[in-house]
Amino acid sequence: MSNGSPITSTVNITLPPLGNGAYNKRIGLVAVVATFGGLLFGYDTGVLNGALSLMIAPGALAPDGLNAVQEGLITFTLLIGAAVGAFLGGRLSDSMGRRKNIILLAVLFFVGAGGCVIAPDYATLLAFRFLLGLAVGGASVTVPVYLAEVAPFEKRGGLVSRNELMIVTGQFLAFLINAIIANVFGEDENAWRYMLAVAVVPAVFLFFGMLRMPESPRWLIAQGRDHEALAVLRTIRSVERAEAEMDEVRALATIGQQEKAGTYAEIFRTPWIRHLLFVGIGLAAYQQLTGINSMMYYGTQVLEEAGFGETAITFNVFNGVMAVGAMSLALTFINKINRRTLLIVGFVGTTVGHLFVGSVGLWLPEDNPARPWLLLTGILLFIGIVQATIGPVVWLMIAEIFPLKMRGRMIGLTVLVLWLTNALISLAFPSLIAAMGFGTFLLFAAVCALGVLFMITAAPETRGRTLEDLEEQFRRKYSRV
Repeated sequence: MSNGSPITSTVNITLPPLGNGAYNKRIGLVAVVATFGGLLFGYDTGVLNGALSLMIAPGALAPDGLNAVQEGLITFTLLIGAAVGAFLGGRLSDSMGRRKNIILLAVLFFVGAGGCVIAPDYATLLAFRFLLGLAVGGASVTVPVYLAEVAPFEKRGGLVSRNELMIVTGQFLAFLINAIIANVFGEDENAWRYMLAVAVVPAVFLFFGMLRMPESPRWLIAQGRDHEALAVLRTIRSVERAEAEMDEVRALATIGQQEKAGTYAEIFRTPWIRHLLFVGIGLAAYQQLTGINSMMYYGTQVLEEAGFGETAITFNVFNGVMAVGAMSLALTFINKINRRTLLIVGFVGTTVGHLFVGSVGLWLPEDNPARPWLLLTGILLFIGIVQATIGPVVWLMIAEIFPLKMRGRMIGLTVLVLWLTNALISLAFPSLIAAMGFGTFLLFAAVCALGVLFMITAAPETRGRTLEDLEEQFRRKYSRV
């Protein structure tokens, strides 16, 4: 999945070693519980990839079934809800606290998933899909922030990245569970409802688990509740480390306030800042224009068109395996290779992958026994390339390129564009497949070729530089743009 959330602020303060103690297990438990939000994010966005074929059939939600536009709207409404949820989620967590907001999101996940399961008709389903989208969007911005603020700096990157891994793991589990349910209950007209119902279980775990988790110490300090913040830190650090770390948390809280100090008017009237916003929006839009989430949402239907027929839902599991494997691999080298290089290589590879899939799909006869396997191979390579390069790197760069004073608002605008682009592509994809078949992949190839040019001409290099150094570099370079 390529809809995570950037974490921005770091400070350089010398602290005592983390050491070994029961508090380390406590940190691990916090991460396990909170990342159920990421798991739900992944499952609820991925579950349609398999369930949708059953939902659009005659009698499932409408007497005559659903057309391509109606099919796209089922995904579109969740993603529009996610855009709204992401936009509002940060504000809610700032006002009511990270922990309480995640508990509220667990309730939304439960009600949204349960409502979709029992929806008697298409309109009711769309309403609950929008509600579920609010939870997905809220989780995309709240869970990573909570993890970053609770984790010690030595483990911060790993714990936040674990949430990204849980998102694609949630999608993989959705594909796997869909395949199992389809094979066991394939003739049951309610099989798609069983697929959606599984999401209720982790929502319950998230709700009751977060009741026992601590509030973010950084948020507590921002509210002037220093004694409570220190009490929280003493449960997840050694006593010596907890007291010393209060300075770091105060510094991070100050940075958080500075990130919200700029105004939208300043962003648009300052040339170098406006240019960076253009770069950030370009990165976000092109990430989605790779078509990666179309495959994560509609992969089963594409494999059906490829020739796998009723077994498509089973072979779709390989898409999930590739996504998890590629994301896991990316975590081992993402800080060792230049960001810009990874983006250029990723877009070149994605362009080639789309050309391969489009060419095989259009020009290899449908009765050729090699056709389905060649298409599956091309699709898997495409997913692997995106999830190992473009997906995680774009989020990392969005976190790095914006100036401190404007960072909160600029990230908000960029993430909003990302979700809206995702939603529009997901709405259009079923109609494109119906009209163009595998020619759709040639269209994606043309867009990704433009993405190569954008990365070469516009994407800056950010690896190995502090956020402050980058801000000064961009100020000098783009002031007259």
